[in-house]
Amino acid sequence: MSVSASTPLKPRRRPGLRWALAGVAALVLIAAMAASTKVVVIGSAADVQADVFSPDAFGTAQFPKIQAAVADKAVAADAFATAVAANKDEAGKKYGVPGSIGPEISVKFTGVAGQGKSGIYSVTVPGVPSEVLIRVQTGPAINGTDIRDATGTIAFGQFTNQIEYQNAGSALNREMKKQVLSKIDNSNLTGKTLSVVGVFQLINPKSWLVTPVRLEVQ
Repeated sequence: MSVSASTPLKPRRRPGLRWALAGVAALVLIAAMAASTKVVVIGSAADVQADVFSPDAFGTAQFPKIQAAVADKAVAADAFATAVAANKDEAGKKYGVPGSIGPEISVKFTGVAGQGKSGIYSVTVPGVPSEVLIRVQTGPAINGTDIRDATGTIAFGQFTNQIEYQNAGSALNREMKKQVLSKIDNSNLTGKTLSVVGVFQLINPKSWLVTPVRLEVQ
């Protein structure tokens, strides 16, 4: 029996060549990834996502504006004490900015600091009746959002959510501590004369808890 012409055999690829080609492809992919990758140093200016709210940046930018507005609007404590004793609602409307549970009052005074507790000092102010208790927050803890709410220009609708709104208030308190309270020794103010410009929420006309935006120790 005769044998017909045999079918040509296909050449076999060498395993080494296959691996070499795979390696080249991997190197090309790595090079492409490296070319499109941006290195960002943590904490650098580039380490901020676009449109992400930064409380600290907000506090730094806004506190000087609020400080100036409060100083410009501030009523003398003795004058306000007289007005609020006569008519709380009218005094709040005349001197205050609407707040959540009471108007925010910008006030200024000079007086002698009494005993302090947890950084809060009572202050005796000439012309203010003795039954009116004026207290000033000097840190380290600053409670409330009076600085944020002092001017009425910062509203919830400007923020994405309640967390951002709250963080804005905390950031303003921190910036105030940095710019104002860091310059004083709040551990030893009793008996010293304080000059204060600040803001408080009018709830009880005979009890004011003032958050300062300016504070000088004489």
